[in-house]
Amino acid sequence: MILGVGSDLIDIRRIERAIERFGDRFLERIFTEAERRRCDRRAATRIESYARRFAAKEAAAKALGTGFRAGVFWRDLGVVNLPSGQPGMRLTGGAQARLEAMTPAGMVARLDVSLTDEPPLAQAVVIISAELASAVQQRHPASAGSPDFMRASSGT
Repeated sequence: MILGVGSDLIDIRRIERAIERFGDRFLERIFTEAERRRCDRRAATRIESYARRFAAKEAAAKALGTGFRAGVFWRDLGVVNLPSGQPGMRLTGGAQARLEAMTPAGMVARLDVSLTDEPPLAQAVVIISAELASAVQQRHPASAGSPDFMRASSGT
């Protein structure tokens, strides 16, 4: 069952200008420490990597139905990568609380994330769905209900 869908398209140059103007103050306000480490390791595509993650946060906030209000903050939405490289989302704080509130009883939330860029644009789509907890437990006994189960649908 689909609970929410969000998408965002951003001009990569907008993120580049924000980083040039505000530097670490911008990066620390918007991105988790893990996101900053991952983006900063990608010297040739650093700005694009930040832009994709920015778009993913916007898309996730839309999928939650709150935007960045009602206790949902930028760093509550962290883009993570599975060992395969696929993107996913790790929610904390107000974003996690909203996700729990919108997930029907007896079900487990799943976040599917798709990221792409074609300079000067970066795009993200986030789909929040719910599955029966018993079905998830049978397929993935160790991961049912954990934030790491919020899996991705395509990689970057």
